[in-house]
Amino acid sequence: MPKKDETESVSLWERLERPAAAPRTTLTPRRIAEVAVGIADREGFAAVTMRKIAAELGVAPMAAYRHVDGKDELWSLMVDQVSAELEPPGADAAGADWRETLRAHARCTRESMLRHPWLAQLPAPLFALTPHRMAAAERQLAALDGLGLDVDTMMAAFRAVSAYVHGAVQAEVSLRAYMRERGWENGDETRRGLAPQMSYLLGTGRYPTYLRYTRGAARKDDAAWTFETGLECVLDGVAGLVERGGA
Repeated sequence: MPKKDETESVSLWERLERPAAAPRTTLTPRRIAEVAVGIADREGFAAVTMRKIAAELGVAPMAAYRHVDGKDELWSLMVDQVSAELEPPGADAAGADWRETLRAHARCTRESMLRHPWLAQLPAPLFALTPHRMAAAERQLAALDGLGLDVDTMMAAFRAVSAYVHGAVQAEVSLRAYMRERGWENGDETRRGLAPQMSYLLGTGRYPTYLRYTRGAARKDDAAWTFETGLECVLDGVAGLVERGGA
């Protein structure tokens, strides 16, 4: 058996890819992640514990700990499990347009986060290094490669799109949770609930442009349109970089 310090120096993903002897049990890190994702989808991220996972698997908690070394590895496995969804149709097609590739990945990410809203609660989901997240990043970076951008600018453009997507969807997930907590079922009920604060603030006369928005907006509750429009703004910025040949 390897010493503790030797085990800790080997990444989770290297351990999972090493050839293994014939398993004596069906319990695996991937199976643990699958159950953990199911719990998080049903009950929220805070409900995920090794004890609950073990109970669903019908094993003792210590049996699960033999496969997953603490919460950081569990989070990484959960993120990787759902990141397998981030592969749009034709994502690897040769000659795919960079803009369509990034747009398709952005839409897939939004759909995945809405299916798994606990992703918005993770301490640092943007920095979880997992095989499927790396594969998604690789596809997008490859789409930007060869456009005349240096590697730093290429990475900055990718990260700008990724930051927009995660920030926009986190706000959407948070709003849905806020509405559920207060029993508001739609935008009209939400606006009625917030009316006292909003009426006072807008009545001060300090926010005339925001007031014009509240009176004239036709898409207040169209989250998909808002997301797509913001995404196009970011992609237009990337297009400007490509046209100039870099920053």
